[in-house]
Amino acid sequence: MSDLLGPSTNGFDVERSEVLPSRGHPGPDTITKLVKRFRALTLTLLPVEVDPEGLTDPTSRVITHEVISAYRAAAGDFEHALPYCLLRAHAEFMWDANHNPADYGENYGRAVACEVLARRIAHLFPRDKLTDVMSTRYQHLQVDGDLSETASALETAIDQHCTIFLSSSEAQEVVNALWNGELVQVNNKNNDIDYTPYSQLREHTFVSRIDASRMSVPRYQNVFRIVVWLFFLVAYSQAVREPLDKIDVTHRAFDAWEIILYFMALAFTVEDTFKLLKLLRFVIWWRAFSFWNIIAIATDMLLIAAFVFRVIGMNTANDDAGAYWRLYSFQVLSCVAPFIWMKLVTIFDGYKYIGTMQICVARMLKESGIFFALLSVLAIGFAQGLFALDAADGTTESPSAVINVLVQALLQSPDFGKFSSSPIGLLLYYFWNTITAIVLLNILISLFSSAYSEVIDNAEAQYLAFFASKTISMIRAPDSYVYPAPFNLIETVFIAPFEIFPFFHLSEKNYAKFNRFVMSFIFFIPLTIIALYESTFSSEFGHKNRWVETWFRGDDEGAEDSVENRNPGVDDVHCHGMEISKVPFGELVKVFPNTTRSSEATIMKEIAELKQKLDLVLEKLNA
Repeated sequence: MSDLLGPSTNGFDVERSEVLPSRGHPGPDTITKLVKRFRALTLTLLPVEVDPEGLTDPTSRVITHEVISAYRAAAGDFEHALPYCLLRAHAEFMWDANHNPADYGENYGRAVACEVLARRIAHLFPRDKLTDVMSTRYQHLQVDGDLSETASALETAIDQHCTIFLSSSEAQEVVNALWNGELVQVNNKNNDIDYTPYSQLREHTFVSRIDASRMSVPRYQNVFRIVVWLFFLVAYSQAVREPLDKIDVTHRAFDAWEIILYFMALAFTVEDTFKLLKLLRFVIWWRAFSFWNIIAIATDMLLIAAFVFRVIGMNTANDDAGAYWRLYSFQVLSCVAPFIWMKLVTIFDGYKYIGTMQICVARMLKESGIFFALLSVLAIGFAQGLFALDAADGTTESPSAVINVLVQALLQSPDFGKFSSSPIGLLLYYFWNTITAIVLLNILISLFSSAYSEVIDNAEAQYLAFFASKTISMIRAPDSYVYPAPFNLIETVFIAPFEIFPFFHLSEKNYAKFNRFVMSFIFFIPLTIIALYESTFSSEFGHKNRWVETWFRGDDEGAEDSVENRNPGVDDVHCHGMEISKVPFGELVKVFPNTTRSSEATIMKEIAELKQKLDLVLEKLNA
C-alpha cells in the first residue's frame, strides 16, 4: 500500500505530483462502483462527527496529503473521474443528512470532506487536462437501477451548490473560459456535448470570426440582454408617459411605442414560458418557482392583461365603455413598473456587487418562509375570531373589512376605533398587534440578519458559485442556435417549423445552414462588433494588441511566479558587479515552515523523526 500511495514523509512531493488522466471512458456501472468505494473510504475516515471548519482548513488534520494519496490510489486507472465521483458521494451524503436528522452532523461532515477532496485533487491535474476533467460527462446507476442524466463534475457541483469546489481556481478557470467563449460547446456523435477551444475551430481573422455561433457565448448574451432590457424600459416609459392620449377617442389605435412594448412583452413571455417548462421537466417542480421566476410570471401576466384590456377598449363601440377599458389597461400597465425595474437586478447580476446583492435577497426571502408560515396560521385564526365576534350580533360586515384591519395592524397602522364598541374584539385586536409587532417581526428581523451574515461571511465563494451557475445555465440548454428575446419570436414563427413539422422538415445539415444564414442576417451588427473585438483587442485569444485590457488594469498588478523572478540578475549599468541573488532562492526558503501541514502534523512528523534517531542510537548501543 505504501508503494501505491507514494512517500508519506514529504508532504510537498505527495501534494505536487500531477494526476495524469488515463484513457477510457468509464460506464455507469464503473462510476457507481467508484462512488460506493469512495463512500466506504469516507465512512472509515470519518466514523464520528467532525467540525466542518476543521475539514475546510488548508492545513486540516483530517484531509492530509496521505489521505489525498489514498483516494487517488482508490480510483485505480480512473483518476480523471475522481472529482465527479467524489461530488456524487457528496450528493449521497447530503441526502443521508437531510433524511436522517439523528446523524445529520456526521453525514454533513462526510459530504464536506468529499467536496474538499474533490477540490484538492482537481488542483493536482495538469492545466491542459483540466478542461477534460471538469467537463467530461458521466452517468451512474440510480437506486432503482435506471441510468441517471449525463453530467460533468462542473455541472454536478453547480446542481448541488458546492461553493467550496466552485470557488476553486481550477473550476473558475473553466467557467471563465466558457463565459468568454474560449471554450465552446460542440455536439459529438453520441448526442452529447464536448467543450472545445474556439481557437481550434476558427482562424484569428476578422472575417472568419463573423460567426453566428458567437451569439451563444454567455458574455455576449449577457451584454445583448442588458441592451435589450434597457431599450424595453425606454419603450415602457414612453408607452405610459401620456395616459390621457390613450383615453382620447382620437387615440384608439396602438401608437408606435405601444406596438414595440407589447411585441417585446410577447417575446419575453415566450422566453419565460419555455424556461419554466424546461425547469418543470428537469428539476423538482417546486424549485422551478423561485422568487425571480415568480416575478417574471407576474410581469408577463400583467402585461398580457394590459394588452387584452387595451384590445377590448379598441373594439368597443361605446365610447364610454371603450374609455373605461383603456383606462383600466393603463392602470394595470402602471402596476408593471415595480416588477420591471426590480428585474434589473437579474439583468446586471453578472457584476459582482449586483450578483452578491441578489444572493442576499434570495437567501433572505428563503429564510422568511418560517415567518410567513407563522403569520398565515395566526392571521387565519385571528380573522376567524374577529369575524365570529362581528357575527355575534346577527349582522356581519364584508370579510374584506376584517382582512383590511389585520393588514393595517401588520403595517403598523392599526385602526383601534373599529372595535371600540366591542371590548372582547378590542382585546383580541390588541393581541394581534402585540404578536405581530413584537414577536413575528422580530423573528423576521433575526432571520434576515442571520441569512445576510451567512452570505456576507462567505461572499466570495457564494458569488463564484452563483457566477458558475449563471454561466453554465446559459449554455446547458440543448438549443444549438440562440435567438435572444425579442428575436426568439422569429425563431418560433419562421425557423422552428422547419424542424418540427414533417412537411417543412429540413435535414440536419440544411437546417444548420438555414439557421446560420438567418442569424448572420439578423445579428450582423452585433456579430461584427464581436468579431472586431475578438480579432483586434481581446487578449483571451492570444492577440498582441492588448492596450484596451492594459488600460483597464491597475498599476499595482504583480507578475506571476517564474524562475527569472526567483533569482533575478542586475542589468543596471550603474550597479556593475552588484548582485540581488547573492543567496539563491532555494537556500532562502529552506528556513520557511511547511505551511501546508497543520501544527499537529508537523509535531508528529518531528516526533517520528526523533523516534527513528533514538531507535538508531539504541541499536548501536546494543551492538
